[in-house]
Amino acid sequence: MGGFGRYLAAALAARVASEGMGMAVVLLALESTGSAAHGAFVLTAWLAPHVLAAPLAGAAAARTARPRLFHAGALAGFATAVAALTVLLDRAPVPLVLAVAVLGGSCGPMVTGGLSSLITALVPAGPGRDRAYGWDAATYNAAAVTAPAAVGLVAALGSAGPAMAVLAASGALAAALAATLPYEDQGAGPVPGAPRAGLGAGLAALWRVRELRAVTSATTLGFVGIGSLTTVSVLLATELGSPGGGGVLMTAFAVGALGGSLTVGRITSVEPGRLVRWALAGTGAALAAAAFAPSVAATAAVFALAGVCDGPLLTATLRIRARHAPDGVRTQVFTLGAGLKLTAASAGAALVGIAADAPAAALLTGIAGLLLAAALLHALTVPREPAGVAGAEAAGPTELSAGSATASAGPRTPEGP
Repeated sequence: MGGFGRYLAAALAARVASEGMGMAVVLLALESTGSAAHGAFVLTAWLAPHVLAAPLAGAAAARTARPRLFHAGALAGFATAVAALTVLLDRAPVPLVLAVAVLGGSCGPMVTGGLSSLITALVPAGPGRDRAYGWDAATYNAAAVTAPAAVGLVAALGSAGPAMAVLAASGALAAALAATLPYEDQGAGPVPGAPRAGLGAGLAALWRVRELRAVTSATTLGFVGIGSLTTVSVLLATELGSPGGGGVLMTAFAVGALGGSLTVGRITSVEPGRLVRWALAGTGAALAAAAFAPSVAATAAVFALAGVCDGPLLTATLRIRARHAPDGVRTQVFTLGAGLKLTAASAGAALVGIAADAPAAALLTGIAGLLLAAALLHALTVPREPAGVAGAEAAGPTELSAGSATASAGPRTPEGP
């Protein structure tokens, strides 16, 4: 298996462990304590440090002289925390359990954006790298489909403890595969003699570079809606007479997103900023239509269409980050972007919890409105490219003029990411 093939296997294994944690922790708490509330507190402790740890993880990854050891160690720490929670939940004092969850969650940014930032060291610049980001985005969607199903199956056949153990083993496999990747021999890590980027450099780049600011603000707003979609799907299915149909709706969305990332997301001839707007607007329009579907089956079909529209969004976002992030803070940009989206999703889940008494169709229409607003926000904030730049994107990143909006960020050239 080649270097990028091993990367995809490591990314899929790590993201399966990450995607399965939400369900597995709650199931384990319910099984061991009789209350899902304890699991919710542990899950909150697991998710809370993501946005705070993102700049620290990104800066440490950029500064380390041994990136292979750093990334494999972060994934090993992630897997160890999952295994420890399997043993400690309901057996150890609550503060200790929460501390382990916080430590494990602090490794989370390296499972998401941190891993994605390695592609620039594994795949040469050009259309091949754009396609690589499409495959990377597909690992997120594949994990979203398979992880909850695997956790549910193992828990049904045995108990939630073995399901957590499966997730820990998946994380350990990711760490082992990451230790074999060749990125350490291809320019990953700090450039000798280059100044070290501070902890705020990634955030400064997200604000200073207009392309990064546009995609980050738009996707963060959109994920306020996406974060509430799971809860709203359960409420909507219940109103349609199928209390257990929420899982069907979200599975349809995830399967559609996987298909979208493997098809539309791999089209490199479309400028990624345009793909971001199409994806946000298409997802919003499809979910608005789903609010008026008469049955769970019809709603699932429209959810699948919404997923197809959503699938290319991550691919396009990764392409924009890789093209416009300054070399010294690329990993910070990737981890911060992922952390902000996760925080936005958490906020969305909290907001829909407050408004849970409203009609589900109205809540889903609100989610659609947020996604459409995100598409409009991106259109208003992204810089207008000169004629010919979008076409050059399809053939690979090219040198932009010194006076362009991204010149200060070190735009990508054919020789570098």
